[in-house]
Amino acid sequence: MPSTRGLPMRPRRGHVLAAVLTATTFVAAVPAAKARPVASDHAAAKPTIVLVHGAFADGSCWDAVIHRLQSDGYRVVAPANPLRGLRGDSEYIAGVLKSIRGPIVLAGHSYAGAVISGAAVGNSNVKALVFSAALVPAQGEVLSVLSDKFHGSELGSAVKSFPYPKPGGGTGTDLYIKPDRFRAVFAAGLPQVTTAVLAATQRPISASAFADKAGPAAWKTIPSWALVARQDKAIAPALQRFEYKRAHSHTIEGNAPHLAMVAQPKAVTDLVLDAAGSRASDAKPARTSADRGPATPIVAGVVGAAVIAGAGIGMVVVTRRRRAIRL
Repeated sequence: MPSTRGLPMRPRRGHVLAAVLTATTFVAAVPAAKARPVASDHAAAKPTIVLVHGAFADGSCWDAVIHRLQSDGYRVVAPANPLRGLRGDSEYIAGVLKSIRGPIVLAGHSYAGAVISGAAVGNSNVKALVFSAALVPAQGEVLSVLSDKFHGSELGSAVKSFPYPKPGGGTGTDLYIKPDRFRAVFAAGLPQVTTAVLAATQRPISASAFADKAGPAAWKTIPSWALVARQDKAIAPALQRFEYKRAHSHTIEGNAPHLAMVAQPKAVTDLVLDAAGSRASDAKPARTSADRGPATPIVAGVVGAAVIAGAGIGMVVVTRRRRAIRL
């Protein structure tokens, strides 16, 4: 590091957060509810990123995100979610988390949002949660009831059930998405050849998982970041907004299907990096477009917002001053 002896010290300036999304337009929204802290300690050791898949998928759905995070020098773990029941799945992921030393950023997609909400409870190493098109229940809520809270999901009519024998006796019920409905409900906009493979290799979830009551929720005490997939036909976008607002999540929205990490891996990766502190800002509080009138754009500057245009696509990112999370 160059010596500064004899040189006048200049005051540090806050940095304005900016992100470029090339395939779709994502808008970061500032929740009206109380602010959550943002991770911004650049000097701290990088956290381990744990990515948990949801129902009808496996860890490979995170492949493009994993490649990006590993290229940035992060250790990434993408464990297999058992998909056998909310309580047992949360306990399993909690065991994975306990095996990891140091700070953790924990991300969950779809059903895994409920799983990580339970798995992180009581684990002080989990510094941030990330929800991607996720179910985020409060304690005592049943996922099937929560899913029906808002209109917009087509998942109920798209699934088919198969009985399976339980260890020790008895019969359970597994749920799959019908192959001819998989693309429309789960992965709209992705190439047909891609969704055909995803439909063929999908992992079933036990129907009992949607009947389980959620336990204590980690989002009550751990800061969270979240993505609303506006084209989602599996979990209604209106439900996602309700959940994230309730959790006081730092939220972005984009024109992505349910499998947002496959359709828009850069956007999801950037959200994880925000939670990890790699893209955090110490900018001053920003005013939203509503503060300036609906036709007035938010411009870059010390207010902490940036408007970036490229290839005919504009994107607005709004940042606020938050307390730093020490990773």
